[in-house]
Amino acid sequence: MRLMSFTDFGLRALMLLGTAPERARTSEDLARALGISRHHLVKVLQHLAAAGYVRTVRGAGGGVRLARPAAAIRLGEAVAYLERGQPLVECFRADGGACPLTPSCRLRAALSRARAAFLESLNGETLADCVTARA
Repeated sequence: MRLMSFTDFGLRALMLLGTAPERARTSEDLARALGISRHHLVKVLQHLAAAGYVRTVRGAGGGVRLARPAAAIRLGEAVAYLERGQPLVECFRADGGACPLTPSCRLRAALSRARAAFLESLNGETLADCVTARA
């Protein structure tokens, strides 16, 4: 299974924020530390803020920080949220896709179970399990 870059950026941002949860970081600082485009990261941070994973504060002394403890952020839930709306394969699209095999395909059910197992496995881990606090 391959995650979207959007999800990768989101997970990396959460991990970096989790290393020093009391510290607010600017999007520019985070983008530089992660080696990714600030423009893309801002979209990811907005998405994470809408879901309550991060809290943003504008202005001097502002920035972004975790909105809840790292131990309360389940990885599977975060991945499912960040991947929401992105079909695993053609037939998972909201409109059913255009695969001619759909009417007789049994692969869809197997992939659906595999995706569920993947997310369930990730839900056994929290963000806290993936980060080491820094001073």
